[in-house]
Amino acid sequence: MPDTIFSKIIAGEVPCHRVYEDDLVLAFLDVNPLSYGHTLVIPKEARATLGELSDDSAAAIGRVLPRLCRAVAKAAGVADSNVVQNNGAPAGQAVLHVHFHIIPRMPDEPEGRQGVRLVWKPGKLENGEELAEKIRARLD
Repeated sequence: MPDTIFSKIIAGEVPCHRVYEDDLVLAFLDVNPLSYGHTLVIPKEARATLGELSDDSAAAIGRVLPRLCRAVAKAAGVADSNVVQNNGAPAGQAVLHVHFHIIPRMPDEPEGRQGVRLVWKPGKLENGEELAEKIRARLD
Protein backbone atom coordinates (compact mmCIF):
# COMPACT_ATOMS: atom_id res chain seq x y z
CA MET A 1 0.00 0.00 0.00
CA PRO A 2 1.40 3.44 -0.86
CA ASP A 3 2.36 5.88 1.87
CA THR A 4 -0.44 8.10 3.10
CA ILE A 5 -0.46 11.06 5.42
CA PHE A 6 -1.59 8.64 8.14
CA SER A 7 1.34 6.27 7.64
CA LYS A 8 3.63 9.30 7.90
CA ILE A 9 1.91 10.36 11.13
CA ILE A 10 2.30 6.84 12.55
CA ALA A 11 6.00 6.87 11.60
CA GLY A 12 6.48 10.26 13.31
CA GLU A 13 7.36 11.97 10.02
CA VAL A 14 4.37 14.32 10.27
CA PRO A 15 3.35 15.84 13.61
CA CYS A 16 -0.10 15.48 15.11
CA HIS A 17 -1.95 16.20 18.33
CA ARG A 18 -2.16 12.67 19.75
CA VAL A 19 -4.99 11.92 22.12
CA TYR A 20 -4.54 8.13 22.40
CA GLU A 21 -2.01 5.52 21.33
CA ASP A 22 -1.37 1.84 21.91
CA ASP A 23 0.36 -0.90 19.90
CA LEU A 24 -2.44 -1.13 17.31
CA VAL A 25 -4.36 2.17 17.36
CA LEU A 26 -3.62 5.88 17.15
CA ALA A 27 -6.11 8.72 17.72
CA PHE A 28 -5.36 12.37 17.01
CA LEU A 29 -7.10 15.67 16.35
CA ASP A 30 -8.18 16.36 12.76
CA VAL A 31 -6.27 19.38 11.40
CA ASN A 32 -9.33 20.37 9.33
CA PRO A 33 -12.06 19.79 11.92
CA LEU A 34 -15.76 19.85 11.18
CA SER A 35 -16.38 20.77 14.82
CA TYR A 36 -14.49 21.41 18.05
CA GLY A 37 -12.87 18.14 19.15
CA HIS A 38 -13.08 16.34 15.78
CA THR A 39 -10.81 13.34 16.30
CA LEU A 40 -9.51 10.66 13.94
CA VAL A 41 -9.02 7.06 15.06
CA ILE A 42 -6.79 4.89 12.87
CA PRO A 43 -5.30 1.43 13.01
CA LYS A 44 -1.52 1.32 12.77
CA GLU A 45 -2.01 -1.48 10.24
CA ALA A 46 -1.97 0.13 6.80
CA ARG A 47 -5.12 -1.00 4.99
CA ALA A 48 -7.29 1.08 2.71
CA THR A 49 -10.71 -0.30 3.65
CA LEU A 50 -12.37 -1.85 6.66
CA GLY A 51 -12.85 -5.18 4.86
CA GLU A 52 -9.07 -5.50 4.42
CA LEU A 53 -8.31 -4.91 8.10
CA SER A 54 -7.15 -7.82 10.28
CA ASP A 55 -9.41 -9.06 13.04
CA ASP A 56 -6.84 -7.94 15.64
CA SER A 57 -6.73 -4.35 14.39
CA ALA A 58 -10.51 -4.20 14.00
CA ALA A 59 -10.98 -5.53 17.55
CA ALA A 60 -8.46 -3.01 18.90
CA ILE A 61 -10.40 -0.13 17.34
CA GLY A 62 -13.66 -1.58 18.63
CA ARG A 63 -12.26 -1.68 22.16
CA VAL A 64 -11.01 1.91 22.20
CA LEU A 65 -13.62 3.71 20.07
CA PRO A 66 -16.31 3.90 22.82
CA ARG A 67 -13.77 5.27 25.34
CA LEU A 68 -12.60 7.86 22.84
CA CYS A 69 -16.18 8.88 22.02
CA ARG A 70 -16.86 9.49 25.71
CA ALA A 71 -13.62 11.43 26.21
CA VAL A 72 -14.09 13.60 23.10
CA ALA A 73 -17.70 14.40 24.06
CA LYS A 74 -16.71 15.36 27.61
CA ALA A 75 -13.78 17.48 26.42
CA ALA A 76 -15.96 19.23 23.83
CA GLY A 77 -18.75 19.75 26.36
CA VAL A 78 -21.41 17.93 24.33
CA ALA A 79 -23.47 14.77 24.67
CA ASP A 80 -23.80 13.90 20.99
CA SER A 81 -21.45 13.04 18.15
CA ASN A 82 -21.29 11.42 14.76
CA VAL A 83 -18.93 8.48 14.29
CA VAL A 84 -18.20 8.16 10.58
CA GLN A 85 -16.14 5.68 8.58
CA ASN A 86 -16.08 6.19 4.80
CA ASN A 87 -15.08 2.94 3.12
CA GLY A 88 -13.50 3.51 -0.31
CA ALA A 89 -13.09 6.60 -2.49
CA PRO A 90 -16.61 6.37 -4.02
CA ALA A 91 -17.98 6.48 -0.45
CA GLY A 92 -16.09 9.71 0.28
CA GLN A 93 -12.88 8.29 1.74
CA ALA A 94 -10.18 10.91 1.08
CA VAL A 95 -7.21 9.15 2.75
CA LEU A 96 -6.95 5.51 1.72
CA HIS A 97 -6.08 4.23 5.20
CA VAL A 98 -8.91 3.01 7.44
CA HIS A 99 -10.03 5.77 9.76
CA PHE A 100 -12.97 6.72 11.92
CA HIS A 101 -14.06 10.29 12.55
CA ILE A 102 -15.47 11.24 15.95
CA ILE A 103 -17.29 14.50 15.26
CA PRO A 104 -18.87 16.22 18.27
CA ARG A 105 -22.26 17.78 17.53
CA MET A 106 -22.34 21.38 18.62
CA PRO A 107 -25.95 22.50 18.97
CA ASP A 108 -25.22 26.23 18.66
CA GLU A 109 -22.52 26.25 15.98
CA PRO A 110 -23.00 28.59 13.02
CA GLU A 111 -24.35 27.30 9.72
CA GLY A 112 -21.77 25.16 7.92
CA ARG A 113 -19.94 24.21 11.14
CA GLN A 114 -22.40 21.71 12.53
CA GLY A 115 -20.52 18.49 11.96
CA VAL A 116 -22.06 15.93 9.66
CA ARG A 117 -25.60 15.92 8.33
CA LEU A 118 -26.71 12.88 6.38
CA VAL A 119 -29.70 12.92 4.11
CA TRP A 120 -31.36 9.57 4.72
CA LYS A 121 -33.93 8.49 2.15
CA PRO A 122 -34.90 4.93 3.06
CA GLY A 123 -36.27 2.57 0.48
CA LYS A 124 -38.16 -0.69 0.92
CA LEU A 125 -36.39 -4.01 1.54
CA GLU A 126 -37.21 -6.49 -1.21
CA ASN A 127 -36.10 -10.12 -1.41
CA GLY A 128 -34.71 -9.83 2.12
CA GLU A 129 -34.23 -13.55 2.75
CA GLU A 130 -32.45 -14.01 -0.58
CA LEU A 131 -30.10 -11.11 0.15
CA ALA A 132 -29.49 -12.28 3.72
CA GLU A 133 -28.54 -15.74 2.38
CA LYS A 134 -26.12 -14.19 -0.14
CA ILE A 135 -24.41 -12.28 2.67
CA ARG A 136 -24.29 -15.31 5.00
CA ALA A 137 -22.77 -17.43 2.22
CA ARG A 138 -19.94 -14.95 1.79
CA LEU A 139 -18.94 -14.60 5.43
CA ASP A 140 -15.38 -15.81 5.95
